[in-house]
Amino acid sequence: MSSVKTYTAYAFETLYSKLHKTDPIPFSKWKLTLENDSNVVTEKCPLFVTWNIKQGNDKVLRGCIGNFSDLTLPAGVREYALIAALEDPRFEPITLRELPKLSCSVTLLKNFETGKDALDWELGKHGIRILVNGKRSATFLPEVATEQGWTKEETLQHLVQKAGYYQTNWEEADIELTRYQGIKETLDYDTFMSLREKLQ
Repeated sequence: MSSVKTYTAYAFETLYSKLHKTDPIPFSKWKLTLENDSNVVTEKCPLFVTWNIKQGNDKVLRGCIGNFSDLTLPAGVREYALIAALEDPRFEPITLRELPKLSCSVTLLKNFETGKDALDWELGKHGIRILVNGKRSATFLPEVATEQGWTKEETLQHLVQKAGYYQTNWEEADIELTRYQGIKETLDYDTFMSLREKLQ
């Protein structure tokens, strides 16, 4: 059993060592250092890794990819830390120069439920995954709608577009909705480095 904070630090370590071309500090050492964190999770679950970068006073998305399958931890965190940083097709790969401006979030997903309809979820509580017209799917993590200031209806419209239906009104689409919750931790670069120095 390990905490989400431990997994988030390890995700940062994975990218840090990859870009510096060094061996990563083993997960076992991170776990020993951060094991007093009470936010404990199981060893298998779906997850997303998100990278943001500071631009002035704003945080801008730099990569976010995950998997809805039960992934073995910490291997799944290690894998998706790099996929989100280097292989998100929406962005260029993150570079060494960008590291000091980054923050990393790991969200572990739980409590998947089928919605009765497209509005059967709560803002700020649930992430949602939709299947549109039985063909294409898309998801927003639990914090996305509130961070953007969207209503549920606006969230659904953006998500239908994210699924590739740019000309479709969400109310006219055939939507199958799954709602879920997440356990999330975020570390910025400075916090990560202060934790890392304790392990040297």
